[in-house]
Amino acid sequence: MTPVHFAFSSAFLLGLSGLAFHRTHLLSALLCVEGMMLSLFIALSLWNLQLESTNFSTSPMLLLAFSACEASAGLALLVATARTHGSDRLQSLNLLQC
Repeated sequence: MTPVHFAFSSAFLLGLSGLAFHRTHLLSALLCVEGMMLSLFIALSLWNLQLESTNFSTSPMLLLAFSACEASAGLALLVATARTHGSDRLQSLNLLQC
């Protein structure tokens, strides 16, 4: 494993572990998901550069577009949660109460 592959796989695993173990606020969970998506984007871009093929050249841009849509939906949920519940703490959310 090259140092570049190790760096991006460790960045993805750090985001995944942050999402799994540090779920106190909705904003921290969204930031972990964004970190995972950005590491996947950079890894896909570098993979395309290494292969020097144009077959998969649109996949990083497609992933970046989905990541932007996911971020906007997450921020909309964060604003709606903060307005209705007064906080973005995940422990205060009760899905059965909605």
